[in-house]
Amino acid sequence: MSHTFPNFPTDCKSLLCKYLSIEVFEELKDKQTSNGYTLHQAINSGVKNPDSGIGVYAGDEESYTLFAPLFDPIIKDYHGFEKSDIHKSNFNPDELKTVDSEQMQEYVVSTRIRVGRNISDLPLGSAITQQQRLDVEHKVSQALNNLNGELSGRYYPLQGLSDNDRDQLIKDHFLFKQGDRFLEAAGLNRNWPEGRGIFHNDDKTFLVWINEEDQLRIISMQMGGDIKAVFTRLHKAVSEIEKSISFAYSKHLGYISSCPTNLGTAMRASVHIKLPKLGDNMELFESIASKHHLQIRGTSGEHSQSKGGIYDISNARRLGVSEVQCVQDMYDGVVALIAKERSL
Repeated sequence: MSHTFPNFPTDCKSLLCKYLSIEVFEELKDKQTSNGYTLHQAINSGVKNPDSGIGVYAGDEESYTLFAPLFDPIIKDYHGFEKSDIHKSNFNPDELKTVDSEQMQEYVVSTRIRVGRNISDLPLGSAITQQQRLDVEHKVSQALNNLNGELSGRYYPLQGLSDNDRDQLIKDHFLFKQGDRFLEAAGLNRNWPEGRGIFHNDDKTFLVWINEEDQLRIISMQMGGDIKAVFTRLHKAVSEIEKSISFAYSKHLGYISSCPTNLGTAMRASVHIKLPKLGDNMELFESIASKHHLQIRGTSGEHSQSKGGIYDISNARRLGVSEVQCVQDMYDGVVALIAKERSL
């Protein structure tokens, strides 16, 4: 463990740089959680990658309380969420207000909603042991293989994946790769690809990544703009998995995740949508998106460009709002964007 205060470049803009003062560093540098996770491990990714947006990763649920003098201001800055606030979950698809319209089908190419989940009473990916990771894979894949009806499918472990299965998963855009340098420095790539894998149902509308950034990434998706159907399937899948697996959840922070940006609902609800005219007027595009708490990305995700006037639009809020509200934000914003696109 390094006991010297990290030397950040002067142009560092990460939230770690903003909130790790020498005083906070001195207060926390010798502490470790019951899983042995230290401040050095929590900040390593942001120290090694000063161009990070956030720069910290939790190693377990305890990280958020033990290292609170660092995590609390970062969470407040990113989510606008105070340490006295309580997160409330509501995943009831019946409360989502949507109208299935022709315009929705005309403009929305595809819809995808995902949540991150981690198993309670276990370390998160950056602090988990090799054996614990294998136990997670075994427990989760077993639960998934027991699903039936529209959720039934097959599990593909990344280790020993056949060329045919690999090619098909790449073609379906289901295969996840080893994490980037940010996840590498956070300790999330250890023992790759052991203990990692992908489950998808026969219809290819439901997908679970095991032991990527979080222990489970549960995804519901389909072509077109039936947002309610995608949300309903996701709710059903999460409820079924919860019958045999208990997820890490805190009254204050909601579902616990490795990266503080994913706390709360740990949900990203997104559509790929054709908006070529708005794409030519980014100021107007961004003003509508921001009014509905939405993020605009290119077709290949963060930091990518749009192809053919198609954009990835998703909810920006995750903590302090319910799952229903996250998806409602996205739906209402998409309706407003389509109306503006048609008027231009």
